[in-house]
Amino acid sequence: MSNMVDSFEKIPVKIYPSSKDGSKYVAQEIAALIREKQQRGEQCILGLATGSTPISMYAELVRLHREEGLSFSNVISFNLDEYYPIEKEAFQSYWSFMHRHLFDHVDIDPKNIHIPSGQWSKEDIKKHCAAYDELIEELGGIDLQVLGIGKNGHIGFNEPGSSIHSKTRLVNLDNTTRIANAYEFQNISKVPRLAVTMGISVILKARRILLMGWGMKGKIIARSVEGDVTEQVPASILQQHNDCTFIIDEAASSELTRIKSPWLTGECEWTPKMIKRAVINLALKLNKSILSLTELDYNENGLSDLIVEKGEVYEINLQVFYMLRDSLTGWPGGKANAVIPAHPERSSPYPKKCLIFSPHPDDDIISMGGTFMRLHDQGHEVHVAYQTSGNIAVTDEFVTRFIDFAVGFEDMFGIDNKKSQDILQAARSFISGKQKNQRDTGEIRAIKGLIRRCEAKATCRYVGLTEDRCHFMNLPFYETGTVEKNPMSEKDIEITMALLRKLQPQQIYCAGDLADPHGTHKVCLDIIFESLRRIKAAGDSWIKDCWVWLYKGAWQEWDIAEIEMAIPMSPDQVMKKRFGIFIHQSQKDMVPFQGSDSREFWQRAEDRNANTANLYAALGMTKYAAMEAFVRWHY
Repeated sequence: MSNMVDSFEKIPVKIYPSSKDGSKYVAQEIAALIREKQQRGEQCILGLATGSTPISMYAELVRLHREEGLSFSNVISFNLDEYYPIEKEAFQSYWSFMHRHLFDHVDIDPKNIHIPSGQWSKEDIKKHCAAYDELIEELGGIDLQVLGIGKNGHIGFNEPGSSIHSKTRLVNLDNTTRIANAYEFQNISKVPRLAVTMGISVILKARRILLMGWGMKGKIIARSVEGDVTEQVPASILQQHNDCTFIIDEAASSELTRIKSPWLTGECEWTPKMIKRAVINLALKLNKSILSLTELDYNENGLSDLIVEKGEVYEINLQVFYMLRDSLTGWPGGKANAVIPAHPERSSPYPKKCLIFSPHPDDDIISMGGTFMRLHDQGHEVHVAYQTSGNIAVTDEFVTRFIDFAVGFEDMFGIDNKKSQDILQAARSFISGKQKNQRDTGEIRAIKGLIRRCEAKATCRYVGLTEDRCHFMNLPFYETGTVEKNPMSEKDIEITMALLRKLQPQQIYCAGDLADPHGTHKVCLDIIFESLRRIKAAGDSWIKDCWVWLYKGAWQEWDIAEIEMAIPMSPDQVMKKRFGIFIHQSQKDMVPFQGSDSREFWQRAEDRNANTANLYAALGMTKYAAMEAFVRWHY
């Protein structure tokens, strides 16, 4: 690491290719410390974190215990936090989380497990918190503290504004934190407003700190390690610790200066991709179109090396302008009988067999509805593969409404409806007595899956597809009935490979949400990638002519410098896409698990598509109403 990098990053940062690799590193470091302490006959005091970030790390620790004999007999653990109030046994409690992911699978003495309680009485909470801190002190302090980081920079549940002197205490949760954690609960209103958390002063006393950050945490990680120390970004306070390291994956490194603007940190290899990124970033920063950037703009913003290496500024501007222009096309499947060397897609074969993978039963229309319609209208053979049933994202009210319809339908046409009446009664009584965290019955989950399947089929018909072009994969990893999914399995890969081999497409579209390591989209993508790798290794001939395009989900778009194919949409096409999204009635208005954004899916999609078009226009391209964007994946 050069000194230039050090001057930007005030905390050591290790970047790993994936969250799995980073998790492995942290687990290995914890294991080495436990063993070292064992050899000296000492106890190992660990500070542990929860949330989606450390899941893979705990899985690796469990593997080390099972396969490599790592014993936890000398480990004493202290967890950072817990929701308040919450029953210990509730699925979402951190007590449950820790037992589910680690403690139930290793030989730790239950007496050595310490987790703040969500059941302490309000009157005694101060006393309990003080006792928690005292116990840590009595045992000689924490040897190694594991942390995650919130999108607002919180560590533990120390929200922005938490004092550097804070101790373990009851805190009010920031709304962004509650929204970020809403994926664990049916909806935002069910997320507790309070939590007990270890204080910043307690965290800072740990002898070594490892903070993990994956995926979409790039902005806050850059602020924490490169910005000023401020209580408004609690993680930035870790700059004052003398043995802290951030362990992040490539996705979370995107905003670090050495990654985002490597030309500012020393030597830089000026590839066409790097030039495109540097010039686009400069134009957006200065609010100028690409062709109006000057030599002075380059010199004042750290790009003088680029001029030295590549010559005339106007020539560099033109090169980037053409790269951006060439990514725009109205022909996502390639243009028939045309020779356009810089076109994103091949002209032949035409028409193509196209396969759109949709993780949930509405991602196809939300994320690439305009492109979906274009492909079909331009004569390609389009298939859609719905990877999961999406059954947990349907409200209970929809279930009774639809069974009620079935009962009425049978009644209307003189069909014996005793069976459907029984199902309706059973569903009503189950739903009326349903506990906060209770899993639906298999029957109700099946009905919820059917509702989403019917909506997906209706969308395909709306676009113009016949029913044989819809494929419902129902991948098993998803079918847990809870928010927490299983990891991908052999069965998921077998189902996917079978469909790919049956269709042998020339073009594949899939959700390229590489960021969230535990999100359904990411697991769905990993399954496709693994399936394609195996088919290629097996030597199937059709795979040589198959191109893969990645789209993004409803929440965000590709960085404009990364986009390799942008499909413009007219106002009419935007409206047509909106009506396609409306077909998914169970996902309209208030949907469960909608994350940090209260807008409906059609609004998010339209804003995102309009924003992409506006960025292209700001850089000097034609102004369109909206655009959908894709990046090609090479395998």
